[in-house]
Amino acid sequence: MTDSLQTRPTATTFDLEKLLGEAWAGRLRIPHFQREFRWDRQDVIRLFDSIVRGYPVGSLLLWSRPAASQLLKLGQLEIEAPATNEALWVVDGQQRLTSLANVLHPDGANDPRFRIAYDLRAREFSLRPHSQDPWVVPLPVIFDLQRLLRWFAEHPELTEHLDEATSLARKIRQFSVPAYLVKHDEVAVLQDIFDRMNNYGKRLRRAEVFSALYAGDENSHESNLTIDGIANAISGGLGFGLLDSNTVLQGVLARRGPDVARDLRVEFSNHERRGVFDFRGEDRDTAFAAGARALERAVVFLREEVGVPHVSLLAYRYLLVVMTRFFAHHPEPSRRSRVLLARWYWREAVRGPLTGRGSVMSTVRALCAKVRSDDEAASVSALVDAADTPPGGLRAPTLTRFRTNSAETKILLSAWWSIGPRSPITGQRYGHSQLSSFLGDSPTAASASPQVVPRRSLKEEHQDWAANRVLLPDEAVPVNELDSCLAVRPGEVTPDTWRLVLRSHGLTNETERLLLEERWDDFIESRTEVLQDDAARFVAERCAWDSEAPED
Repeated sequence: MTDSLQTRPTATTFDLEKLLGEAWAGRLRIPHFQREFRWDRQDVIRLFDSIVRGYPVGSLLLWSRPAASQLLKLGQLEIEAPATNEALWVVDGQQRLTSLANVLHPDGANDPRFRIAYDLRAREFSLRPHSQDPWVVPLPVIFDLQRLLRWFAEHPELTEHLDEATSLARKIRQFSVPAYLVKHDEVAVLQDIFDRMNNYGKRLRRAEVFSALYAGDENSHESNLTIDGIANAISGGLGFGLLDSNTVLQGVLARRGPDVARDLRVEFSNHERRGVFDFRGEDRDTAFAAGARALERAVVFLREEVGVPHVSLLAYRYLLVVMTRFFAHHPEPSRRSRVLLARWYWREAVRGPLTGRGSVMSTVRALCAKVRSDDEAASVSALVDAADTPPGGLRAPTLTRFRTNSAETKILLSAWWSIGPRSPITGQRYGHSQLSSFLGDSPTAASASPQVVPRRSLKEEHQDWAANRVLLPDEAVPVNELDSCLAVRPGEVTPDTWRLVLRSHGLTNETERLLLEERWDDFIESRTEVLQDDAARFVAERCAWDSEAPED
């Protein structure tokens, strides 16, 4: 039985201004057994809306104990945290604290979930636009009185709203956050409290359970030998975006054995069952390091040879898990194997999880089982054989329903990327680094696929069509004037280059004319014909159903 607390928790409150001062100074720490950040932008906006309304936002549970100096990662913030005898470790309240610390700090805006502003016209919190709008004030400006006064001095047209803005700033800075302080020497006690508090609400994901089971001592592991550390390393080092924790975990598990749904409690115990693990007797750090290397090889292959430049364009996450197992056992496959593996990806993307009769987990197990550690050629052949022609024949992505979180739209966006979209301002082709920088860790490509014309300008039947979207990872392009940008050639762009720009976005002289004439629905129908041909050609070429495999 876990020891009881020597002293009862102390109840206290923090003004938000003081609490964030502690966070930015590195006194607030996140224990290694904590779950990853789970909130989305709407959760963050609701938190700030509750604060200005004076609603309670819940209390924090803080663990008072010493902490060594470290480079602390808190959301998008990197903080040089000094050693201290009285650090405050966040046992409960991480989502709220991470949101507050990032939204109100200038560096937090690198993550779109934290790029929040206050719209003086609408009197509500909203996403901060890429281009400056004086009426939409970033929250770091609201929080800093000196910056707020400079903002209004630079924009005199806002003067009558100064009292409203300063009142908002005061409500945020002076908001009281209740907290309980716990003092105890044993980490097991805090893990027990964490476990009990998380028995309610959202269930822990398998990756969170795994991280808690194999957390070890606070300073026993390198920062990248964790689920989140592997994900962050791939995001920062390869520019592929942030993989979700369960995909990373499944990649680590798939390397060691095909059943990624196996019992986590015996993963590194002495009770490993014969035939379940390919790497018997491994410790946690060895498995994590090798799994990270295999994931990285799979991501590079996806980006460079398959044509999936960012995680937001990955049709199904389980395909990366299977590839991770393949590259773990065959790190340098032959040319023939690489060609076939790329074909397998596109065939599975078009088919969907049919191998496991529609169940994703069953599909992962079945496909991972086809990867043999002792035979590269047999492994890739088995995968390709499993991806036979889908029922009803080959079908290109639909263009009448554009949803950036759907596999069909991700395939379509990959097809657009393969054409090489160009800037309608400079005529230059966008590169992977620009796409990666623009999307960051966004899980979808919604921000990079704006509407050409306002949705309300179209007939209802055309409002969700893909022909009203373009792949445009460029903050310099004014998306509220996108129809004009794609219809009028800039003077510095030559006619020949402009034709390349139009073609790179599935546009023709006819669609350009329809845009100029503001015949929006005719534009949608005309461009759809071009996009349908491009999508069908892309799928046929990448799947190569009737092609022979190349010789080595």
